[in-house]
Amino acid sequence: MERLGEEKMANLKEIRNRIASVSSTMQITSAMKMVSAAKLKKAQDAITAMRPYSDKLTELLQSLSANLDADSGSKFSEEREINKVLIVSITSNRGLCGAFNSNILKQSVSLAENTYAGKEVEFLAIGKKSNDFLSKNYNVIANHSAVYDDLTFDNIAAIAEDLMELFVNGTYDKIDVVYNKFKNAATQIVMTEQFLPIVAAVSENETSNNNNTDYIYDPSEKEIVEQLIPKSLKTQLYKGVRDSFASEHGARMTAMHKATDNATELRDQLKLTYNKARQAAITNEILEIVGGAEALNN
Repeated sequence: MERLGEEKMANLKEIRNRIASVSSTMQITSAMKMVSAAKLKKAQDAITAMRPYSDKLTELLQSLSANLDADSGSKFSEEREINKVLIVSITSNRGLCGAFNSNILKQSVSLAENTYAGKEVEFLAIGKKSNDFLSKNYNVIANHSAVYDDLTFDNIAAIAEDLMELFVNGTYDKIDVVYNKFKNAATQIVMTEQFLPIVAAVSENETSNNNNTDYIYDPSEKEIVEQLIPKSLKTQLYKGVRDSFASEHGARMTAMHKATDNATELRDQLKLTYNKARQAAITNEILEIVGGAEALNN
C-alpha cells in the first residue's frame, strides 16, 4: 500500500512538471507571435508600397525591350546556350516559421536536379538557412545572410550588381531567383523568377497595341533601356528580398499562433489528467482510512 502511494505521488509530480514545462513553452511561443506580428506590419507596409513601382518599371522595361531589334539589344538580354546556371536562394536567418524555408530549399534543389539536370548549377545564398543546407551538397559561391541586419536598397543593389557582372562576363548563362512572395500572414507563394537574361514577356494583345502606337523617345529607345535595366534588376532583387522578409514574419506569426494553441490544448489535457489522478489518490486514501477504522472496530 505504501509503495503504491509513493508511485501515485511520483506520477502526480511528473504531471505537474509537464504542466509547468508546457506553460513555459506557451509563454515563449506567445511572445514570439507578438514580436513577429509587430515586425510583420512594418515589413508588409514596405513591400505593399514598392510593388506598384516595381511592377510598372518591369512593365515599361519589357515594353521597350520588345521593340528593340535583335542586333541592338542589351547585353543583359543576350540569349546563350545554357551550360552554367546560378540560382539565388532567398531564405531567412532563423527558423521556427513553419515550412517557409523548406519550401524554398525544395524548389531550389528541384531546379538543380530536374529543371537544369545535366547543367552545371551553383547557388548564391541570401539567408543563413539556405547557406547551411545547400553548402552540404552544392557549391555556394556567396552567402549574403548579413543583409538582414541592415535591409536597405543599397545593400541589395550591390548584390544585384555582382549578379549582372557574373552574367555579362559569361560566368553564368542564366540566373534565377527563388523566394517566397507575400500574399498574407498565412499564405506565402514560392516564386521562381528569371533574373538574367531579360526576356520581354509581352502578350499578343500588347504586341498589337505596341505596333499600332508610334512613340517618340528622347533620348533613344536603346539608351533608355540601357539605363532602366540595371535599375530594374536592382529593384527586382530588392522586391524579392522584401517579399521574403515579410513572408518570414507572417509564417512565423502563424506558426507560433498554432504552437500556442497546441500548447494551450495540451496544458488543459494535462491539468484534467492531473486532477483525475489527484482525485483518485484522495479517494484511495479515504477508502484506506475507512477500511482501517472498520478493521479496528471488528
